[in-house]
Amino acid sequence: MAATLVQTQTLRLGDIAPDFTAETTEGNIQLHKWMGDNWVVFFSHPKDYTPVCTTELGVTANLLGEFKKRNVKVLALSVDNLKSHEGWIKDINETQNTTVNFPIVADADKKVANLYGMIHPNASDTMTVRTVLIIDPSKKIRLMMTYPASTGRNFVEILRVIDSLQLTDKFSVATPANWIQGQDCVILPSITDLKTIKNKFPKGFKELKPYLRLTPQPNN
Repeated sequence: MAATLVQTQTLRLGDIAPDFTAETTEGNIQLHKWMGDNWVVFFSHPKDYTPVCTTELGVTANLLGEFKKRNVKVLALSVDNLKSHEGWIKDINETQNTTVNFPIVADADKKVANLYGMIHPNASDTMTVRTVLIIDPSKKIRLMMTYPASTGRNFVEILRVIDSLQLTDKFSVATPANWIQGQDCVILPSITDLKTIKNKFPKGFKELKPYLRLTPQPNN
């Protein structure tokens, strides 16, 4: 069963991730229904049996426990058919010492790739670029990253961004450059009243500038 929608569009942060129905290595899925109330990392691969993608899918499989702890589902896509995917998964499992246990969309007709703008003609008019989307439970796109074909993705960074998004959705903070779990956060500059700041951030804060105040991670 091929994807049911075809449409090329420009997606931006905050847009609702386009829904689609497609065949995957774990059966047919309808994206929005399959997501449920989970976050989703949706990432594309130029084609099957490519060396960099083989390592990426292996790393993702090995990190699946980390994604699950964060209420995140993982969905991959490649512009090849289901039979090709199934053969490739055997290679991934063998060479990366893992078990691929998340769905890979079979998108030989490129309908989903075009729906999400994953084919960039100046890079290749037949293969998808290395796109990463993080989609939140309300189906909004919260992050978009595009890598060149020669550069493997950093999945530690993807997890870091998820941590930041989930933290900043719950508290009035942002995360500074190179932030990781447990480090100080930035108090949103829109909060200017000192009494409000003291009430919101009982762990205290350090003011470097009136617009730059640091506080310990609220949920740590």
